[in-house]
Amino acid sequence: MAPPPPPRTLSPSSSSPSLRSSGRRPLPSARLVGRWVQRPSCSLSMNGCGAAVAGAGAVAVRETRALPAAGAAGDAVGQLREAVAALEAADPPASPSGIIRIEVPVRQRGDAVEWLHAQGDLRARCFFSARAAAPLPECPALAIASAGNGNGNGAGGVGGEQRQRPVSVAGVGSAVFFRGTEPFSLRDWRAIKRFLPRDCPLIRAYGAIRFDATSDHSVEWEEFGSFYFIVPQVEYNELEESSVLATTIAWDDSLSWTWQNAVKELQSTLQKISSSPIKVNNSTLQTTILNLNHVPTKASWDLAVTKALQMIKGKQRELVKVVLARCSRYITDTCIDPVELLACLKVEGQNAYQFCIQPPDAPAFVGNSPEQLFHRKYLNISSEALAGTRARGKTRADDFQIGQDLLLSSKEDNEFTIVRDSIKKKLEMICDDVVVHPSKALRKLPRVQHLSAQLAARMRNEDDEFDILNTLHPSPAVCGLPTEEARQFIQDYEIFDRGMYAGPVGWFGGAESEFAVGIRSALLGKGHSTLVYAGAGIVEGTNPSFEWDELDLKASQFAKLLQYQEQHICLQEAENMGTVI
Repeated sequence: MAPPPPPRTLSPSSSSPSLRSSGRRPLPSARLVGRWVQRPSCSLSMNGCGAAVAGAGAVAVRETRALPAAGAAGDAVGQLREAVAALEAADPPASPSGIIRIEVPVRQRGDAVEWLHAQGDLRARCFFSARAAAPLPECPALAIASAGNGNGNGAGGVGGEQRQRPVSVAGVGSAVFFRGTEPFSLRDWRAIKRFLPRDCPLIRAYGAIRFDATSDHSVEWEEFGSFYFIVPQVEYNELEESSVLATTIAWDDSLSWTWQNAVKELQSTLQKISSSPIKVNNSTLQTTILNLNHVPTKASWDLAVTKALQMIKGKQRELVKVVLARCSRYITDTCIDPVELLACLKVEGQNAYQFCIQPPDAPAFVGNSPEQLFHRKYLNISSEALAGTRARGKTRADDFQIGQDLLLSSKEDNEFTIVRDSIKKKLEMICDDVVVHPSKALRKLPRVQHLSAQLAARMRNEDDEFDILNTLHPSPAVCGLPTEEARQFIQDYEIFDRGMYAGPVGWFGGAESEFAVGIRSALLGKGHSTLVYAGAGIVEGTNPSFEWDELDLKASQFAKLLQYQEQHICLQEAENMGTVI
């Protein structure tokens, strides 16, 4: 069976601006002004991936400055504006490069989502909230590796240290951003890390990496490039018992972004910061689905799964597993605010990562991922295997029985074992003391349950972090095995661009980093369209129709939030969905 022909471009079904998953097209280069990137409706800012940083070491100035505590976020904004005005009035630093974080503790605990909602969407936005702390297995290696896990919100923290770790972080603007059109490389990682001092743990770069940077970029993902990270200009850290409002200034003369440029841009951003959070309706989006398109159609899905099974069962055994995905375009009667969707996801996502990454004037990548790619603190690494899916039961007895069926399913065990053993082997290539415990257990989420295993290891050197990221992604849970054969199959048979879906999403820090796998996610533009992504693993014994139903199950959290009123949905199974923007 030959690979399918290139996808056709269909006109949007609505006259309003909308997202579409269109035919793939090459990503055009951004318009450059020196080392600044200029985009419509946003200010100039520094791209830290400039050619000048090749081989460069850490920036010269690296510090965090704490101001007196404020009673409320509004008071903290005033303090930050005064502090930045004082920086402008003073003599500039003699150093040619640096990064300075100025933070104000806020005695009240606020909601990071509500703060982000108040800031509008004129500038880059990011949000990351890790999973709630969960009891750790009785395994010392895992306990060590997981200490501070999840934005520092794991079981490893104690006392005051635990209370000072962010529960959620929301940021706007970019003190420095990192965006490239080539696959994320060691050089790109070093360019980011030079701005992240080990002794300033809350200076972090938040962002995402494409699932496959070698595939063509479609129009809806253009502004993300192959990777996109920002160190926010202004951020709100939601802690266990209080909050922190902070601003970060970064400069580098070698990238044509001077101290004066950075201060002026930061002042402009601070003047736009709202000091009053806006309450968000986190129970419903109050919108109705008018139209739904799936790419691929059910018929095309069945053909692709059948072809994959032929390769899996064939004499050559070219594939052991491949993960195929679906992109569903929902047309709603009103525009959807990404932050409102994020708030709704956060309510039911205590055992998942919530995230939002949005470049200026671009769609927002929003998700509620249950899957950790890795967490690093100093040399300690934790990761996990997640595979196999069942719905939750309507009663406790029903839920227990469904879970037992999942544990005892030979097909699901095969898929899960492939994922777990592959991650273990990959960690053993880079780390010492690799531990798997438990070897298989149930992970129960609000709508679904999975098979899971936790892994822990110890890196030999902190510079191996890039190798950890590069080796663990893509895992068999989102790509398949062997990796390159599965990746090629996906390129041949998937007719939409995954973009950042199923790629790494999270943050880098100086001594700590954490990434989730960008699944259970959606892309939201400014029109009435939302693209929702879901995938399913294909192994020997797979039934194409069962896996299609699994896609519906995984996408259900978005479908139920979007469908505020029970109405007839016009379902159109199109091979292509029209564009965003």
